[in-house]
Amino acid sequence: MEQTVRTTCAYCGVGCGISATPTGPRSVVIKGDEAHPANGGRLCSKGTHLGETMGLTGRLLHPMIGAKRASWDKALDLVAKRFKETIDRYGADSVAFYVSGQLMTEDYYVANKFMKGFIGSANIDTNSRLCMSSAVAGHNRAFGEDIVPATYGDLEEADLIVLVGSNTAWCHPIVYQRIQAARAVRGTKLVVIDPRRTETCEGADLHLAVKPGTDVALMNGLLAWCDAEGTTDLDWLADHVNAPEGFWEHIRTGHDLWTTAATCDVEPALLKQFFELFAATPRTVTLFSQGINQSIRGTDQVNAIINVHLATGRIGKPGAAPFSITGQPNAMGGREVGGLASTLAAHMDFAPENVARVGRFWAAPTMATKPGLKAVDLFRAIHEGRIKALWIMATNPAVSLPDAGRVREALESIPFLVVSDIMADTDSSTYAHVRLPAAGWGEKDGTVTNSDRTVSRQRPFLALPGEVKPDWWIVKEVARRMGWRNAFAYDRPADIWREHARLTAYQNDGQRVLNLRVQATIGNDAYDAMQPFRWGDRPFADGRFPTPDGKARLVLTKQMDIQAPLKTWPMTLNTGRYRDQWHTMSRTGLSPKLARHREEPLVEIHPADAAALGIIDRDLARVHTAQGNSIFRVSVSGAQRPGEIFTPIHWTDQMSSGGRTGLLPRPLVDPHSGQPGFKSTPASVERVATEWKGFLILRGQDAVRLPCLWATKISVPGGALYELAGNGDPTRLDAFLPKGDRVEALDMSRGTRRIATISGGRLNGVLFVTRSGLLPSRDWLIRQLEVDNVGGSVLAARGPGSPPDRGATICVCFDIGLNQIVAAIRDQQLVDVPAVGKALGAGTNCGSCRPAIANILAQTTQETLHAAE
Repeated sequence: MEQTVRTTCAYCGVGCGISATPTGPRSVVIKGDEAHPANGGRLCSKGTHLGETMGLTGRLLHPMIGAKRASWDKALDLVAKRFKETIDRYGADSVAFYVSGQLMTEDYYVANKFMKGFIGSANIDTNSRLCMSSAVAGHNRAFGEDIVPATYGDLEEADLIVLVGSNTAWCHPIVYQRIQAARAVRGTKLVVIDPRRTETCEGADLHLAVKPGTDVALMNGLLAWCDAEGTTDLDWLADHVNAPEGFWEHIRTGHDLWTTAATCDVEPALLKQFFELFAATPRTVTLFSQGINQSIRGTDQVNAIINVHLATGRIGKPGAAPFSITGQPNAMGGREVGGLASTLAAHMDFAPENVARVGRFWAAPTMATKPGLKAVDLFRAIHEGRIKALWIMATNPAVSLPDAGRVREALESIPFLVVSDIMADTDSSTYAHVRLPAAGWGEKDGTVTNSDRTVSRQRPFLALPGEVKPDWWIVKEVARRMGWRNAFAYDRPADIWREHARLTAYQNDGQRVLNLRVQATIGNDAYDAMQPFRWGDRPFADGRFPTPDGKARLVLTKQMDIQAPLKTWPMTLNTGRYRDQWHTMSRTGLSPKLARHREEPLVEIHPADAAALGIIDRDLARVHTAQGNSIFRVSVSGAQRPGEIFTPIHWTDQMSSGGRTGLLPRPLVDPHSGQPGFKSTPASVERVATEWKGFLILRGQDAVRLPCLWATKISVPGGALYELAGNGDPTRLDAFLPKGDRVEALDMSRGTRRIATISGGRLNGVLFVTRSGLLPSRDWLIRQLEVDNVGGSVLAARGPGSPPDRGATICVCFDIGLNQIVAAIRDQQLVDVPAVGKALGAGTNCGSCRPAIANILAQTTQETLHAAE
């Protein structure tokens, strides 16, 4: 029997513990770790189905120079040679690293030390810049250090939880489950502040659909209310908080209830309800995420939230804190070691005394003395020819950065590009001169830090495939080849961890909360056995802050004017995540179950806007911005505010001919944090007419590029499904069917063609296309990929005794579709989510679909009542 390994999830910043039991060379049974403090055994849909992503499909298994396989020695020698030549000719600031929250803390540490202490530049930034750097800047301005002053345990002790700019039910499902459990046990109130009515809003006590970009006005208005009602803690303010000159005068002028309601476009009665609830509830946790951070005023939005908590004394106490929840599994670990271009290491900035301190500790020959280029500026510098060599680690900026078309131009133009990744072909690695095969989840060995400062081990349970190596090993080998052998003489992750811990404690006599002194001498065996632990205890419980005078700082924040809709760009584009996908889908896109919840990239649009544009649900539409355009499938949804649209961030050229959201946002950033504003881009939408539609199902996972306007790849058991639409002659698609005995049916009146190829009784592929007819459900045909004897009914897309169409997948854990849930509710007269779970199993595993089930219950009940009338 294989041994179970305790590790940590690969996805979001919740940092869930996982018990992984290998069952073969590349197969594993995944369960939640009941002993882990973050999740207590619970897992969301993505974590539950990690086992489906362990195969080697699409993996980069060997070093590559250009299109040719190379030895590690040859590839590493070339990287070291080209970086050294570039530095010698153009200076240290002519090279850069762009890294990722997917890295282990140990990987991050080695890369940061290499760039800032030995190359001598701070041009190392991370994709975490795109998700939480405004929180970092806000923490530093308010507290003097990047400290998250909250824990998940505060959710169980709060009487009010406010979610601001966070679709927690989808993006942090285990946090959402903890919130719902607290509501059930202690009656905790829940307020959701979000322009969209997401599934997080289902069952909330209050939803404020504020106008995008008005969070500063909202929080300043809340603070003005608390001030007027006597809810501010005057003793706490006097003893522990400094306010800048004019702060209170600013808050007391122009932030009354009516003005705030008008600015935020919220009914005054709803706003008053929120203000009264907040003022009356001392135990309040305010969680905020990308809706706050991903803005050109993100840092001010963060500080406006923190201001309210500081002024009312709701910090450093059980159940009372502002709480930034991070997006990536190790965004926090990267912040701790200095993975951002704007920080040095161990929560130190570039003050001269810090540069000298870190230089002494590292015995660094060439310390960086100033911040480096942040992500958007970094790729702008590449485009302008100022950065001559770039190393991308574990991320895909050609998809994820704003104005991604310009990013691609930059990657195409740079003289030398290195990409270390787990996947052979990404939209970014297409441009690489050298590709280096890095370890993936299940192979990595190191530590990660989650959103509430809990450090956990990520342990390997699979052997490194091919010639794959860990990221820390790859980086240190290049550093050694560039002449710094002794400084990078690491043999194992534990060596790096101890050094990182020593640096946090070095000459740190209480100036910084981050201090891992007790970890500095940990042995190798103890490192391997490390249990999850949280550093910093309960920050600020004693009222002291890591500032020169020991006091926190209120920050004067002003609401910027919201730009009126432009004639050319009358809509406002918001972007974000789907429940069952992750970043650019290099991992989740491999999972057939995760693929079925949202199979295609959708543009969600309000019914009134759709009607005005002549667009109906399931049409195709092109979204335009000043930066570019991309095609999406349409979802007409009342969850959107009129004049606003939403698109997901995940789809790439590897997965779809459209849905490229990264092409659309402006490359505008917050002036303090450098974080891009993904949430409010001026846009326009137009319907895209097509002459035919169809689908293609192929055995196997090898991706194909199809010659049509719209083609989206969806992983299914045994192969791939492609949803198709286009103009012109669809017979060009016939060539993509695999060889085999061919059966075909034509309906000339509807322009319908159905073709299948079969070999030895097994279905190789099937193509259905129609100009005016209906297309059948794909489910039965997909199941035929795993059938040994395909019958003659394959072109009918329905065999004898086939079950009825399940509808859109709602519960991925148990493959339960919308039609099944609706039928059960009606036939069995089910009245709540537990009853649906008992009847069908839906919602009883990871729980991510419970808000959707609640919504279906409400809609079905309402429809049943209307029918009865």
